[in-house]
Amino acid sequence: MELIKVFICEDESIVREGLRDMIPWEKYGYEFVGDAPDGEMALPMIRQLKPDVLITDITMPFMDGLSLSKTVAQELPNLKIIVISGYSDFEYARKAIELGVEQYLLKPITKNDMIQALEGIRKKISEENEQKDYLRQYEQEFKKFERMSHRAFFEKLVEGSMSVSEIYEEANNLHLNLLANGYNIVIFSIRDLNQSTYTDDAAKVTESLLNHFLHYPDYILFRCNLLSYAVLIKGDLEDLPRLTDKCVDLIRQHCEEASSQLDWHVAVGAPTQRLSGLSSCYADANRAFAYRHLFPRKHVFTAEQMTNEQVPDDAQIKKIDAGKFDPMIIRYFVQTGTLNEVEPFADEYIANLDGSEKSILFRYYLLVSIRVNVELALKEAEVDAEEMAKTLPTFDANDTAEEVRDYLVDILTVAIKMRDTEAQKRGNDIIDNAVAYINQHFADEDISLDSVAEAINISANYLSALFSHKVGLSFVEYITKKRMTKAKQLLRNTSKRSGEIACEIGYKDPRYFSFVFKKNQGCTPSQYRNGEMSDE
Repeated sequence: MELIKVFICEDESIVREGLRDMIPWEKYGYEFVGDAPDGEMALPMIRQLKPDVLITDITMPFMDGLSLSKTVAQELPNLKIIVISGYSDFEYARKAIELGVEQYLLKPITKNDMIQALEGIRKKISEENEQKDYLRQYEQEFKKFERMSHRAFFEKLVEGSMSVSEIYEEANNLHLNLLANGYNIVIFSIRDLNQSTYTDDAAKVTESLLNHFLHYPDYILFRCNLLSYAVLIKGDLEDLPRLTDKCVDLIRQHCEEASSQLDWHVAVGAPTQRLSGLSSCYADANRAFAYRHLFPRKHVFTAEQMTNEQVPDDAQIKKIDAGKFDPMIIRYFVQTGTLNEVEPFADEYIANLDGSEKSILFRYYLLVSIRVNVELALKEAEVDAEEMAKTLPTFDANDTAEEVRDYLVDILTVAIKMRDTEAQKRGNDIIDNAVAYINQHFADEDISLDSVAEAINISANYLSALFSHKVGLSFVEYITKKRMTKAKQLLRNTSKRSGEIACEIGYKDPRYFSFVFKKNQGCTPSQYRNGEMSDE
């Protein structure tokens, strides 16, 4: 265990040296790091040495003990202070208490008095450090998997439905630091080339990337939907281009170093200086992200490129005819597009035909190609063939160029709804299996998202997204809620000790169980058992 550093400030050399020499510091877990005859001399030494405990007299020349204590308490809020004094006047004690000193000892100080005070402080520091460790562990568990409160906050943030004061207030409640003078948003998705959401390769790369982002305070990660994420980048405005490029490079590096080829796309918004501008920034990134459907082989899109219509030469469709047109664009959109992207996609798709749709022969080919590739995409999504034949809209060979665009909007809208309905059925089955497994195994010490995903044969990343979407709680929140419910039942209906209950519901460390219980229920397990807190 690391020794606790102690510093002494006392103007009487006999008392100062006596305190320094009469205590076997290491025996009690302390390290003596220095002393000074008054507060003025002590202050720079304390700033340099940063002790954990300060022992100081009240009455000293140049700077007294109370003034020293007030100054160092502001600069080192975790510093523990023991005040020693020859005065028994309550006013001195009152001022010392107001400053938050740990002990107020009257001279003459005996060895036992000081050892007793030091033992009490060592115990308190140990408890505080334990609580900090538990808090780090608790926050890390929740940090890895999104909290629904965070997701709801970011949804409102990018919708632009909160005022700036509301943004800061809610961010503060969620312990999110959004202070910066520049912001940008990057949206990304990573899938397997065959568009399956269940493969291990895409899931492993995504998981590795998400963990990597947690180490960068300038990046705040949140989920856009089941298959895509957004990174809120914050920092100095002049440094924003570097931070943005670094973010894109991190995604690129993870995907290009994967053992198999992945279908990945990144879209970058336009920087903003205001929190209130993040909704526009997100909208810019989202519009750029939609271009992945038109140019599936291109990986990075920027709002600036899309605004200036600067599409790379290798992706441009300069002159399209029946022999050159790529039908996979339609199939890819049905696999990955969303309903709010249908109309802008249709407009861009028709615009990129460069007038070829004016040919009756080409229009007919185009209509057939659209229908065939929509059906192929839905077949891959396991939509029933009879349902497709009955539901998908038909076309007229004599449709005008404008009617081709309308048909494209109609069939894509219907197809995406059919795809999502089928995905919802499968998702419900997956979640039913996951919840059933969790309800049976939540008390296992080693239960994790990975173990649940493996048990039901699905990727952990997809399960995490699907779980929060369907259940309304993240995986960790759901496990914790199940354990707390069981703990409350055992506390009220049995005489089992807190440690026994901790083991029974899956916590290896009884003290950590007590920490989590208090964090979630607002009281300790013993207070709950004694009826000091109700279930309401």
